[in-house]
Parts: sequence; structure tokens; C-alpha cells
Amino acid sequence: MKKYILLILSLAVLCLSACGAAAEGKKANSAVSSAGEENEELKRLHIVTTVFPEYDWTREILGDARDDAELTLLLDSSVDLHSYQPSAEDIARINSCDLFIYVGGESDGWVKDVLRDSGSKDRRTINLMEVLGSAVKEEELIEGMEADHGEEEHEHNTDEHDGEPEYDEHVWLSLRNAKVICRALADTLSEIDPENADIYENNAAEYVEKLENLDSEYENAVKSAAKKTLLFGDRFPFRYLTDDYGLSYYAAFAGCSAETEASFETIVFLAGKVDELGLGNVLTLEKSDKKIAETIIRNTRDKAGQILTMDSLQSVSREDIDGGITYLSVMEKNLDVLKDALK
Repeated sequence: MKKYILLILSLAVLCLSACGAAAEGKKANSAVSSAGEENEELKRLHIVTTVFPEYDWTREILGDARDDAELTLLLDSSVDLHSYQPSAEDIARINSCDLFIYVGGESDGWVKDVLRDSGSKDRRTINLMEVLGSAVKEEELIEGMEADHGEEEHEHNTDEHDGEPEYDEHVWLSLRNAKVICRALADTLSEIDPENADIYENNAAEYVEKLENLDSEYENAVKSAAKKTLLFGDRFPFRYLTDDYGLSYYAAFAGCSAETEASFETIVFLAGKVDELGLGNVLTLEKSDKKIAETIIRNTRDKAGQILTMDSLQSVSREDIDGGITYLSVMEKNLDVLKDALK
């Protein structure tokens, strides 16, 4: 991994050097125009985010100051956090930005090398898991869940990682975590750009109020629900959400699992839970082929369960963003699905 990152860094440096050499060869009048554009560009606030929730929270907090900022989402092509690796262009953006926002979990292992080897002394960073501190939860393997046999890199660097817990990276799926993070984002932006501090703080306060209102809707929905258990025929990245509202869950795989095939034992166990708890549905994640969920339902007594889908916000595309998707709109849709799942 380190050799890979170093190679990309070298390519990025060569690319930037070549661009600089080309610029020196321009005519004088073009150079004057370019200098004016560069001076304008220097006034802009450059922010780079890894996952969509960070991007959307930042977009909301910037508000009217958004035109004076360049906001980049690295994972905007439906590649999720667990399989993403930065390109040379991505590293160059991180290297030149004023603020870099990332999750900070095991899938962000590449970040440490990038920040060390290509870091700017003036650049600020926000690590979501560091912001949340003790609120971050360990991954858990519950009854009936497949153990993850596919992640070979977990076996590497044993001296460094042996005995360390693996933490659940999906911190954005808690509205309560989102409130904490948004306040930290506003504080950091205010420190970097004090001229617009009032804008950031006011926008954050308004957005946090929206998060609080939706949080209350979730809480009320769960309190009035007939059932208190979710069952996923898929990975399960929603532990933060279920813990917030006191829900139980069963799932085929843990949230960060690389497994794609469930064993016969897992299918039978989950189908048995559907029957035992009287669950009328099996849940999946966005972009799932639903095969595991379908197999679970076929193994239940009445074979008539419904498949519902919740969105984990792990693979948002540029097309989704252009279509108007927001963090709040997805979490509102998830609430509607949750209500159906708990009937």
C-alpha cells in the first residue's frame, strides 16, 4: 500500500511540475491574464471531502459563502468507502486544499501516508471519528452473522494492529453524530475563514435544528412501532442508528464485511428469526441484488415477506447530486422505510 501511495505521489508531483513548465512558456499577455485568474483562485477556500455526508454538511454550512469556496467530493462515482483508493489527481487536490475532511476508519488507511508525504503546513483536517471520540462504536459480530473471511489485509501489519478493535466507520448514519460533526465543521471553517464566521455559525445552527427535528421524528416512530427489530439480508452499516433508538437487529454480515455469499446456516438462522419474531420484511442496502434477502424469504414458513431497502449513503454518484439528493432527503426516506419495517 505504501509503495502504491508513494508512486501516486511521485506522479502527482511530476504532473504539477509539467503544468508549471508549460505555464512559463506562455506569451506575456496570456501570463498577465492567468496571473489575475490565479490571484482570484487564491482567495477561494478549497475544501476536499471523502464521502457524501461530509460534502453535503459542508455545503449546507457554507451557505451564501459557497460561491467563495471550491468544494470537492472524492467518492462521487458510486465507489464506496471500503474499496476507494486515491488517484494522483485526488492526492494533488488534498495536497493543495485548505481543509480536508475524512472519516478516519480502517478504510481510510491511505490517508496517513498522503497527509505525511504530501501535506501542507497550512492545511487543516477533520477526522470524523476523532471528533466523535468515545461515541465511536466497535464493529460487532452478533448471533447468526457471517464472520468476514475476505479481508486479507486485516492480517497484515500484525505488530501494529494485533489486539486493536475494529471500529464501525458508518458514523454519518446517526443524526446525533451528524449534529456533533456539523458543529465541529462550523468551528473549523470559522477559524480558517473568520471573515465569514457568522455565516458558518448561523447556517450550522439552522441545520442542526433540522437534524434535531428529524431525530425526534425517528424517536417517535420507534416508540409507536409494533416491532423493535430489523433484519438485514445484507451488510449492516446501521448500528449507530439502531443504537440511537434502542432497536435490535440481525444481519447476514457486519457493516464493513467484504463477504457477498451467505452460508446455508446463516440463511436458515435469519429465516428462523423472521418466523420467530413475526417480521413481515427483510431489508437490504441500496444497489443490492437482493439475492440473499430473496433466499431468506423463500426459507420462511409463509414465503411472503417483503423486501425493503435502506440507503447507507456509501455510494452516492455525481448524477445523484445533480439530481438534488441531500443527506436529509435520504435520512427522511430511510425513516419512511423504517416505519414500514417496524409494523
